[in-house]
Amino acid sequence: MWLIITAILLFLYLPLFPALLSSVQTGSSELTLAAFYELPRIPLVMAALRTTVVVALVVGIITPVLGLLAALSIREMRMPRLILLTMLLPLFIPGVSTGLASAFLFRLMELPPSLLTIIVVQIVWALPFATLIILTVMSTFDPVYLEAAYLSGATRWRAFLDIELPLIASGIFGAISFSIIISLNETVRTSVVQGAWNTIPTYIWSTYKQVGLSPALYALMTLVILSTLALAGAYLLLTRPRSPREI
Repeated sequence: MWLIITAILLFLYLPLFPALLSSVQTGSSELTLAAFYELPRIPLVMAALRTTVVVALVVGIITPVLGLLAALSIREMRMPRLILLTMLLPLFIPGVSTGLASAFLFRLMELPPSLLTIIVVQIVWALPFATLIILTVMSTFDPVYLEAAYLSGATRWRAFLDIELPLIASGIFGAISFSIIISLNETVRTSVVQGAWNTIPTYIWSTYKQVGLSPALYALMTLVILSTLALAGAYLLLTRPRSPREI
């Protein structure tokens, strides 16, 4: 079993190592961080970095809120399957189709490519994942705690804030982490609606298509990979279910 697990992990992550190694290696096989020092001197990279950070933070704030509302609707309202299917539809539509349809809609609305169009497209893509994460954590919540709060005189809103929200906070924090991860790595949908606003993934892709790979591009890819792994680790920690005794 451990041999199979090791083989799967190597299959998944071994392709990352050449890029990581190329970012710190020169033509003479010497290790150096010169490519990383060069990145701040590239104006397009810094502009793409600012765009990426702003978009990721906004997506990381808005998407979990919408995911929480969707999860509560699935639990409280009738036709939960219909609501869940509506939330999951973006997963079944190809990214190019979603991007082109969004670009066409923005054009009809006379909305030019901007940070707003990028944020909207990325929220639509991240929302199904955020909803599923929060739903998963909510499934571990025992409604008995809410009933006890109601019997103690708490209103529905107060019971949610004081009892349920702290117990499902791990799911919300997990949705935040996962939404940011998706935003940091989204390329196809963003490239269609971004206009002149590059993000780090779209900059890497367009630069590779135009001039090919370079040490600076390898360094940028390495930073994206390490950031994603760090956020994935935070996601695993934050989605750990909590019991009432830990609150």
